[in-house]
Amino acid sequence: MRKYFGTDGVRGVANVAPLDPETLVRIGRAIAAVFLKSPRKHRILIGKDTRLSGYMIETALASGITAMGVDVMLTGPIPTPGVAYLTKSMRADAGVMISASHNSFEDNGIKIFGADGFKLPDETELEIERLIDSPLRDRQADATGIGKATRINDAVGRYTVALKSHFPRELTLEAMKIGFDCANGAGYIVAPQTFQELGAEVVSRGISPNGKNINAGFGSLHPEVVQKLVVEQNLSLGVALDGDGDRALFVDEKGTIHDGDSVLAVMAPFMKNKGILKNDVVVGTVMSNFGLEKFLESKGIKLVRSSVGDRYVLEEMVKLGARLGGEQSGHTIFGDYSTTGDGILTALMVLTTMCSTGKSLSELTSGLVRFPQKLINLAVKSKPAIDSVPAIKKVIEQQQKELKTDGRVLVRYSGTENKIRVMVECSDDTRCNQCASAIAEVISKEIGS
Repeated sequence: MRKYFGTDGVRGVANVAPLDPETLVRIGRAIAAVFLKSPRKHRILIGKDTRLSGYMIETALASGITAMGVDVMLTGPIPTPGVAYLTKSMRADAGVMISASHNSFEDNGIKIFGADGFKLPDETELEIERLIDSPLRDRQADATGIGKATRINDAVGRYTVALKSHFPRELTLEAMKIGFDCANGAGYIVAPQTFQELGAEVVSRGISPNGKNINAGFGSLHPEVVQKLVVEQNLSLGVALDGDGDRALFVDEKGTIHDGDSVLAVMAPFMKNKGILKNDVVVGTVMSNFGLEKFLESKGIKLVRSSVGDRYVLEEMVKLGARLGGEQSGHTIFGDYSTTGDGILTALMVLTTMCSTGKSLSELTSGLVRFPQKLINLAVKSKPAIDSVPAIKKVIEQQQKELKTDGRVLVRYSGTENKIRVMVECSDDTRCNQCASAIAEVISKEIGS
């Protein structure tokens, strides 16, 4: 059992264990200890989003890390994929991103990347877990060997340059009018800046963070903001980022909202035609719409499903040698360019396809016919194994039997919140709603909070 790490790092309420100063110092020491593998001087990079608690967490982590004789490089607010990129490009031993992604400002979290820019494997996280509650006194630096913390003032500029390098030089965005909603989060500077420097006219929302307004009425949780912007100002495309900038939703020129399944439907055939979709395979998740699977199949492309979570998508991509993968939520991974989901990079890739083909996003997605999905999120008081609760197991089996081969049921716990997610997918919307409601009713009675 894990005490600190969930499916995507450490997450919780700011200033409450494990995100209180005392525990954070211990986490910082443990992170540093794991990467002290050679006699050379070590460095760990720390980035953050715009949450008020980021200052406290950054300071506490840096204190623990420097106590072990390891230097710290502080980037300030920058998207999660920016931390992954800078960790590798600046040859740091590890990178830490302070963020709770799409959660409200009261929450925060810690994601850790290795020197290669990839999220840590389970065994390394478990090693850190073991060391968090260890004294480590005998491994701390003496007074002459304490590390120092310095600020990387051009971190956003470095990341912007890297992003722009992935947009073909023979193309231009000068004819494009693009709307961005940056969720008052980590991408509020780099996203508009990147596209303006490539020639686009950019209209931005969610670019005034105050420490408490991240994701509050803006961003990928509220795509209606950029949807309204696209319609009112006749824009070519709208992009809604989440708080840490690793996911993006899109709005086409007609005002239709598109999720990560749409992105895979756009990018996979384009990449196949370019000869860069290795093995003609794309990695989605168990949540990917069955309509996406059928669409890709018609293009000679196989959809392989992983567990939910961009780290699991990436693991499957590495295993299969796939170059494209993603989630409905908007995490899209381009294996040739990034080691994690990147909302800004995804926008660049979608625009590359639009500019190269001369087609709008609505045209590029016209062949994707989705099966109706019903998703219900329920708060729970505990997370027992689903099969261990007889009434829940029974209702799931009953509903799946009624759907036969015309649909599917997926029930899973959230990895970051005390919630359970019920998803039903079939060819008939009414049946979806009835099936999902029947399951949710039993779950609410058995383990609902």
